[in-house]
Amino acid sequence: MTYPLKAAEVQPQLTAAEAQQPKPRRFNGLGRWAFVLPVLILNLIVVVIPSITGLAVAFTDWTGYNIPSFVGLKNFERLFQDEIFFLALRNNLTWTLMFLTAPIAVGLLGAYILSTIKRGQMFFRVMYFIPYVVASVVSTQLWRQLLHPRVGIGAVLGDMGIPFLDFPIFGTRETALYGVAFVDAWHFWGFLVVIYLSAMSAVDTELYEVARLDGATRLQQFRFVTLPSIRPTLVFTILMIIIWSSTTFDYVYMLTQGGPANASELMSTYLYDNAFNRFDAGYAATIGMMMSLWVALAVAGFVYLRRRGWEI
Repeated sequence: MTYPLKAAEVQPQLTAAEAQQPKPRRFNGLGRWAFVLPVLILNLIVVVIPSITGLAVAFTDWTGYNIPSFVGLKNFERLFQDEIFFLALRNNLTWTLMFLTAPIAVGLLGAYILSTIKRGQMFFRVMYFIPYVVASVVSTQLWRQLLHPRVGIGAVLGDMGIPFLDFPIFGTRETALYGVAFVDAWHFWGFLVVIYLSAMSAVDTELYEVARLDGATRLQQFRFVTLPSIRPTLVFTILMIIIWSSTTFDYVYMLTQGGPANASELMSTYLYDNAFNRFDAGYAATIGMMMSLWVALAVAGFVYLRRRGWEI
């Protein structure tokens, strides 16, 4: 009498070719760490060690050349009594608000218009993206000449009887910060167009068909279909703009160097001035800690809202 074999007792028969093939080797824990270790070492050298060093320098009096001397919280006491720092902080807040409004609005508008174009869309994508890849040095020199009060657009309009821009925009306290923000936004908004256009391309077209059948206008389709569908991308760009606004440096430094009379001073340019012009590295590290706190608060705010159930 024979009994049926159990599944575990049935051994598959391998062919000769399969038997000769080498068995795949499984990486053990050490093998997996070997792939991760170079990135961890690079992150340790580039990020962790400089961050800890900067934190330590903030509690010292150091010119960058001499031996650092511990001064405790004196740099922080000086910071909270520094009128220029609070002016730079206010300019950073103004800068952030400007970039959270105009570039995002223009980027959304440009992306929505491009999403309706079926032929030649790639050409317009490239044209909008070109300013973003142009070097900041080239952009600043270009706009410095275009907005020059004697040889730029303002001078041409002045000769035509339209005295509108025939004054030094970057040399006037009331307009210096806004002039630099305009140049930076001109270079930045094309990047937002491409990002938002990619998100809009992934929106289900059936949603637009249903909205049109319900009698929704183009504006209503954008408000009730497009914006909710690209919300994750929109929130991501808002977070990135808040973070990038705290470290904005190149356009301000090349066009105004924080002037005139600190009118366009930002925390980054004020940090640079203290570190490399006044050789006060300890105080500059304290300003850097405030910039890091800015970013930490922004990230913490978004994490808090996500935990509260916000769809961001």
